[in-house]
Amino acid sequence: MKKFQDHTLKEYCDRLSLKVPVPGGGSAAALSAALGAALISMVVNYSLGKKTEDVDAELNKILLKSEKLRKRFMELVDLDAEAYLSFVQARKADDKTRELARQRACDVPLEVAKLCYEAIDLTPYLVLEGNQYLVSDVEVALELLGAAYKSAMFNVKINQQ
Repeated sequence: MKKFQDHTLKEYCDRLSLKVPVPGGGSAAALSAALGAALISMVVNYSLGKKTEDVDAELNKILLKSEKLRKRFMELVDLDAEAYLSFVQARKADDKTRELARQRACDVPLEVAKLCYEAIDLTPYLVLEGNQYLVSDVEVALELLGAAYKSAMFNVKINQQ
């Protein structure tokens, strides 16, 4: 099966709208976080070369981290779908199998939530030293990351039941 991260946006949204177990809210949360991280990278890329070498050095550190996070969030789009599908399939299995699947279905969105915090921590420097015409993009990144965090935590809560 084709990975969800390899779908076009239209294909992904079309699939998300169907009566199928995956992708669902956890996968969508990871995608929202990836969009937030991508916006952070965009702001950095527009900001590089505009100020001092010290500022550029810090911006490059932020870019390396935001890109690492963006790529991991994209992996989590699929990992969440895989974990949740295993969780659904394990409902008829023995207790141990169900518990392992439940734990994995919680671990993935917990990672999304944790990484959202890491991405959010990259933004204050961008507001201070980044391209000031892109402050609204930093704000959008923060909104996407905040929504992804809350969404991931909703998934943890429901998957624990």
